[in-house]
Amino acid sequence: MPELPDVTVYLEALERHIVGRKLQKLRITSPFVLRSYDPPVSVLEGRTVAGTRRIGKRLVLDFGDGLFLVIHLMIAGRLHWKRPGQKGMGKMLAAFDFEHGTLFFTEQGSKKRASLTVVRGEPALRDLDPGGVEPLEASYEAFIAALERESHTLKRTLTDPHLFSGIGNAYSDEILHAAKLSPMKLSRTLNDDEKHRLRDATRSVLRSWTDIIRAETGEGFPGKVTAFREGMAVHGRYGKPCPVCQAPVQRIVYSENEANYCARCQTGGKLLADRSLSRLLKSDWPKSIDDL
Repeated sequence: MPELPDVTVYLEALERHIVGRKLQKLRITSPFVLRSYDPPVSVLEGRTVAGTRRIGKRLVLDFGDGLFLVIHLMIAGRLHWKRPGQKGMGKMLAAFDFEHGTLFFTEQGSKKRASLTVVRGEPALRDLDPGGVEPLEASYEAFIAALERESHTLKRTLTDPHLFSGIGNAYSDEILHAAKLSPMKLSRTLNDDEKHRLRDATRSVLRSWTDIIRAETGEGFPGKVTAFREGMAVHGRYGKPCPVCQAPVQRIVYSENEANYCARCQTGGKLLADRSLSRLLKSDWPKSIDDL
C-alpha cells in the first residue's frame, strides 16, 4: 500500500498537473470504486481543482465550495497521467479528463479495494480521518502519547492509522531497523533512549524516502510506486544480508502481512517465533541467529 512518502510525492505531482485545471469529465468504469452517492460524482464535472491534501494514506482533491474527492489507493490502486493522444490504461477504475490530459485510476488484482468517495464539507471530510498523529509534524510529547496510548507491539502500533498517520507495513520495518528495535517489543516498555531513537528513526526514514522518491519522479508523475524498493534495509529482503551487520534478514508471517527484521541488529540475536514454522519445527526451531 502506498504510504506517506509515496502519497506525498503523488500529491506534489497532482499539484503540478491538475491544480488550477478544470475537470471536464469523470468517467467511472468500475461499479465497485465509488463508495458514495450524495453528492453525486457529476457535481465535480466543470469544476476547477483548487488544491490537494492528505488524510493518512488517502489523497484528497479539493474542488472548492466544500466539495472534496477522496482517493484511497489501498494496496494495488495507482494513478497515472497521460497526455492527449497517449494510450489509455488497463485495469482502469476511473478516468479524470482534463483539456491537457487524463488522470487514470487503476487497480491490479481482483479484490477491488481501492475507492473514490465524494464528500461535502469539512466535517464530512474529517469523518474519514482515522485520527493518527502526523509523524513528521507531531512534537516529541505527542509522538510518545500516541505510542503509549495502547499496549501493542511496535509493529502494530506504528501501522495503526488511529495512532500514527501514513505509516504502513514497508516503512514500519525500515523505521524499526533504523531504531534498532524489535517489531515485537511492546510500545509501553520502551525506555527514554529507545523512545528518542524510535521518533528520530521515524522522521529520518520517512523524510529520506520521500526525498528519494521525489528525486526519482522529478517534474513528471510517479511511475514506480511499490512497497519493495532497492535500497531498503529489511523490508522485502528476507534471507538477504542486513546492510549493517550482514546477517540474513528474518521475517514473521501473519495474516496477509509480514514483519521483516534483522535479529542481530534488532533483537539481540534472538529469532522471533513465526507461528506456523515454529509450531511445525517445535524443538528444532532455532533460538538465535547463530543457531540458524
